[in-house]
Amino acid sequence: MKKLLTNFASIFVLVIIALIIIPLPPAVLDMMFILNITLSIIILLITMYIKNSLQFSVFPSVLLITTLFRLALNISSTRLILTKSGQAGQVIETFGSFVLQGNIVVGFVIFLIIVLVNFIVITKGSERISEVAARFRLDAMPGKQMAIDADMNSGLINEQQARQRRQDVQREAEFYGAMDGASKFVKGDAVMSIVITFINFLGGLIIGMVQGGNSFNDVLKIYSIATVGDGLVSQIPALLISTATGMIVTRAASDSTLGQDVTRQFTAQPDVIIIAGIALVIMCFIPGMPKVQIILLAALLLTGGFKIRQKMAGSEEDETPEGQKKQQEKPVSETEYYKDIEHIYNLLPLDAIEMDFGYSLIPLVDEHSGSSFVERLVSFRKQLAVDMGVVMPAVRLRDNGMLNPNQYNIKIKGEEVASGEVLIDYYLALDPGNLTGEIDGIETIEPAYGIPSKWITPDKKDMAEIYGYTVIDPLSVIVTHLSETVRSHAYELLTRQDVNKLLESVKKYDPSLAGDVVPTMISLANFQKVLCSLLKEGIPIRDMETILETISNCSQTTRDPELLTEYVRQSLKRTITRKWSHGGQIRVITLDSDVEKIIVNSISKNEHGTYLSLDPQTTQKIITKLTECISKVKNVVTTPIILTSPVVRIYFSKLLQQFYPKAVVLSFNELDSSIQIQAVANVTFE
Repeated sequence: MKKLLTNFASIFVLVIIALIIIPLPPAVLDMMFILNITLSIIILLITMYIKNSLQFSVFPSVLLITTLFRLALNISSTRLILTKSGQAGQVIETFGSFVLQGNIVVGFVIFLIIVLVNFIVITKGSERISEVAARFRLDAMPGKQMAIDADMNSGLINEQQARQRRQDVQREAEFYGAMDGASKFVKGDAVMSIVITFINFLGGLIIGMVQGGNSFNDVLKIYSIATVGDGLVSQIPALLISTATGMIVTRAASDSTLGQDVTRQFTAQPDVIIIAGIALVIMCFIPGMPKVQIILLAALLLTGGFKIRQKMAGSEEDETPEGQKKQQEKPVSETEYYKDIEHIYNLLPLDAIEMDFGYSLIPLVDEHSGSSFVERLVSFRKQLAVDMGVVMPAVRLRDNGMLNPNQYNIKIKGEEVASGEVLIDYYLALDPGNLTGEIDGIETIEPAYGIPSKWITPDKKDMAEIYGYTVIDPLSVIVTHLSETVRSHAYELLTRQDVNKLLESVKKYDPSLAGDVVPTMISLANFQKVLCSLLKEGIPIRDMETILETISNCSQTTRDPELLTEYVRQSLKRTITRKWSHGGQIRVITLDSDVEKIIVNSISKNEHGTYLSLDPQTTQKIITKLTECISKVKNVVTTPIILTSPVVRIYFSKLLQQFYPKAVVLSFNELDSSIQIQAVANVTFE
């Protein structure tokens, strides 16, 4: 059945071509006219129920097929009108008689009005919209591609979703480009309909009077009905298809159908409906106006407006915030409530992650206001689990009257670690460094990555994308900042309970491994230290099986968590190589052998473990030389990667934490042998 439907389109096009050549009996032609009208209605309804244009991407081809179908039926009906003395079937006769109503002039005028409305208003407008939309979408493609890459890099979407979005952007540009050309089919069809109508009428007059010998009045009556009926039968479906064309090119991307969007957005402003009703009542005082119709419509608008307002007020009362619900459950006196010492203990626990918002930003994160903030957090939690192997805890959202209206801050275990400001009615345009033009806006710095940016108004969004800016909405700015903050503090969020859950998940597919290693070979506390050390330097811990096997193999020689972490890092060399290499190579800054010798000779040991005891002058010298190297290569290396020997790596990494917390320190044993190492600078004392 599916294969038959797949081949139906090809067969249908061949049938259309045949209709142009093969004469049709009136009964079959009636069936074809009815099929044409039905197809037009179905296409119009589809354009009203889709949520974006790509859900009906075949529309340009369908537009061509339906236009060809109408022209084929016009040719067939013209053949019957001229050869059968105007007898071209019941559909044409019914339409002609209904419109003419015995008056030929009125009938032709109505027919011409329908054709001109289709030609000048609907088709012309659709053609212009398609042309402009195609041009803007092609110009905005680079900016949209960069926005997709930014979302993927921040973890908001995965690679598969990014690939799908890129395909959608390309398909959307191709769709509007195709619609720009397809709109001309309907335009040509309208012109052809007028031509065919005059051919039918003039040809009928000549055939009826010259060959048939009928009087002028009889011929005029016969062929006027057939001509107008034929024109209407073709133009009504054309009008429906033209309306569908305008509908699909003006349809903005949405999560709802057209009917749902219209209902929701019109009923969202009850005051407007009430004012319109009052304006109608005032119109009653104009002399000569039909008061009954005006009062009826005014009463309908006023009643509907007041009912919608009451419903909205009731829903706002029902949506009581959680904090108010808790407050209602407490005794009237707060002093009485906290007399119970057990209630004091409820104030002590800290949330792992908190976000405070100024009052202007509350609608941006409130689900009741239609925000997708929670959905974005769920998506990021899933992506973080896939990328890093950890699960982000719940985020506590609070409004804070002490903050500026447009400010927010992020807290980890009760302490602020990051903050930012967003303008809710603006877009953030990021400068990627290769702009083709400048756009006016409010200068700022993107909070997550520190990129120079501008807050721009929505009307400048398309132009900013054309110039090469990466344009991000305010909610994405907040989510991206939160995601980067969580990634950089993931090691603080990994609790003992989380480690137990990770071990439980390993036991489901390898119970012996998890049970033998923890706590037999390493305590749960030290195992947590190993995992936190990996996360602190950005190493994913998703490959828990390899981590446990490495600890099992190395625990016979050492129980030191730091040394075990180094062995685990070497076992995860493929993961480390993939994370920091690009295009099969990795660009690094190396340490001179003399520098490494100084570091090795400065390693001291006591009962608590080993540590680096460099004197301040030597430390300052090493950091100064490293700073110079980083400055030289900052244009080719975005994240400084320092490559050292395995013995030096752990101590040099600790040394850099207070100077370059975002620097990456790797050892030769942590890189896969297949990767090409490119040394772009060398730290030396010379």
